[in-house]
Amino acid sequence: MDDSRRRRSSAEPLSRRLFVAGLGASAAAVAGPALIRADGAHAAAPGTGGALPDDLFSLGVASGDPLPDGVVLWTRLAPDPLAGGGLPPRAYPVEWEVAEDERFSRVVRRGREVALAQFGHSVHVEVDGLRPGADYVYRFRAGGRISPVGRTRTAPAGATSALRFAFASCQNWQDGYFTAYEALAAEDLDFVAFLGDYIYESEPRTTTVRTHEGSGEPTTLEEYRNRHAQYKSDVHLQAVHAAFPWIVTWDDHEVDNNWADEIPQDPDKQSPAQFRARREAAFQAYYEHMPLRRRSRPRGLDMQLYRRLGFGDLVDLHVLDTRQYRSDQPSTLEAAETDTSLTMTGDEQERWLVDGLTDGSTRWNLLANQVMWAQNDRRAGPEDVFDFDNWDGYRVQRRRMLELFGTDQVSNPVVLTGDRHCTWVCDLEPDFDDPSAAAVGAEITGTSISSGGNSDPDRFQATYRPIAAESPHWKYFDNQRGYMVCDVDRDRMLSSLRLVDTVWQPEGATVRTAAEFVVEAGVPGVTVEYEEPRAVHRRAQTRREAGPQYEVDDVEEHVDLGR
Repeated sequence: MDDSRRRRSSAEPLSRRLFVAGLGASAAAVAGPALIRADGAHAAAPGTGGALPDDLFSLGVASGDPLPDGVVLWTRLAPDPLAGGGLPPRAYPVEWEVAEDERFSRVVRRGREVALAQFGHSVHVEVDGLRPGADYVYRFRAGGRISPVGRTRTAPAGATSALRFAFASCQNWQDGYFTAYEALAAEDLDFVAFLGDYIYESEPRTTTVRTHEGSGEPTTLEEYRNRHAQYKSDVHLQAVHAAFPWIVTWDDHEVDNNWADEIPQDPDKQSPAQFRARREAAFQAYYEHMPLRRRSRPRGLDMQLYRRLGFGDLVDLHVLDTRQYRSDQPSTLEAAETDTSLTMTGDEQERWLVDGLTDGSTRWNLLANQVMWAQNDRRAGPEDVFDFDNWDGYRVQRRRMLELFGTDQVSNPVVLTGDRHCTWVCDLEPDFDDPSAAAVGAEITGTSISSGGNSDPDRFQATYRPIAAESPHWKYFDNQRGYMVCDVDRDRMLSSLRLVDTVWQPEGATVRTAAEFVVEAGVPGVTVEYEEPRAVHRRAQTRREAGPQYEVDDVEEHVDLGR
C-alpha cells in the first residue's frame, strides 16, 4: 500500500523504526528530565507527592478506541505488579502530554488525572481536540518518574480511501512467548483489534514454556490484577500497545472458560454467588488494564463493552460482546437448531447491531467478534460434531443475522473472529447445509498469538481435509501461530496472514506472509489470492520441531467434543 496516503501530524514525520527501537530505552532517557510546556520551556517538577519507585510504569503505556478527534490513553502505576501493584492505598496525581513530534517540542494537549487505589492506580485519559487521521506521541509523569513514550493515531473523518489494521487473539502466557508481537510492532497500522482471551485464567503449570503466577485460578480482584500484570509485563506486548491504538473485546478466558452470562463452566464447583463475585472481580481488573473509555467502567455485574467505531465513510467496526448476555450453551443439535430463545448477544445488543449494520453510512461493515460464525463440523462422515460454544450453538439467531447480511441493507459485511487458535477463512451462508446456498458475507478467523503452543500442521490438515470436502464454504484453514493484517479500500479488503515459525523461544522468530485473502466490494464471499508453497511450510515446521518441546495449557483446534 502507498504510504504517501497517510496524513502526518506535522512536516516532521514520526519515525516508526526509531520509535519501535526506542521502546526498550529507559523512560528517563526517552522523555528527558522534565515535562515540556506547549511553549517549549521546561516545566517545574509537578507536585505529585514526591519521588516514587523507579519501576512505577512497569506495565508500559497504551492507547485505544480512536475517534477522529481523540483517543484514550492508558497506564497503571505498579512498581510491584505481581503483588497487587505495590503502592499504598491512596491517590496519586499523574500528568500526561500529547505531542506532534518525538521530542515533545510541539505539545498539543496536556493535563492531569488521578490514579485511584480502587481502580488499581490505573489511568484512563480521554483526549479530545486532536486532528483526524493524524499521528501523535504521548507520555505520563508521576512522582518525578516519566513513562515510556507511546505512539497513537486518530481515526480518519469524511471521505477515506484506505485503512490498514491488524487483528489478533488468544495469547496464553503458558503456551508460548508472544513472538508474533515483535513483528507486529514494526507494521504501519491505523489500529490493532484484539478479539478476546487477552489473559488465561488457568492454574499455573511447570511443564509449559513459562508459568502463570499465583497458586491457582484467579477468583479475586487482586488475583485477576496480578494475572493481567504478568501478561502486561511481556516486552513484545508492551511494544505493540505503545505503537498503535488498540480496540479490545473479551472472550471467555478473561473470566472463566466457556462462561455464559452468570453461568460458569462448572456450576457444580462455583455457586451462583461465588461466580457473580468472580465475574465482578474479573470485569474490574479487565477495565483497569485496557485502554477503554469511562463508559466501559464496570458497574457491579455489568460492563458496557459492545460499541461501534467509525473510520470515515469507509469502515464501521462493530465490536461485539458474545459472553455477557448470551444464553447458556445448548446440549443438543436439535436445541441449537430450533430453540428461538437462545441468543449469543442478547436482544438489546442484537437490535444495536442491526441498527448499525443497516444505517448505510459506510462502505464496509466489519464485526470484531469472538467465536466462529461459520458452521464448523469436527468429524468427517455422516455424524456431525459441533462446538456449541460457537455460533453453531445459536443457529436460529445466526440464520436471522445472515439472512439480513444477504439483503441490500448491509454493505459488505465481513466478520473478524478469534478463539480457534487457527486461521479459518469461510464464506457465510444462511444455510450451510444447502449446497445451492449463496454466500452473503465472509468470515476471517485469525489464529492465536501463542495459545496451543507450537502446532502440528500435518496432523491438523489430516484431520480437517476430509471434513473440508464436506464443507465447501471453507476456503482455507491452518493452525500455525500469528496475526492478520487487513488493507481495506473502496474496492476490496485484502487480509494477509503473518505466521511465526516458533513461540517457544522469547525472540527472533521468523515471520512470513503465509496466505492472502480477498473480499471484493459488492461480491459476497472470500477468495484465497495467495498460499505459500509447501516447501516454505515444511521449512517452518522443521524449525519448530528442532527446538525444545513443551506441553501446552490450552488446545482448541483438536478438541473432540463428542456431540
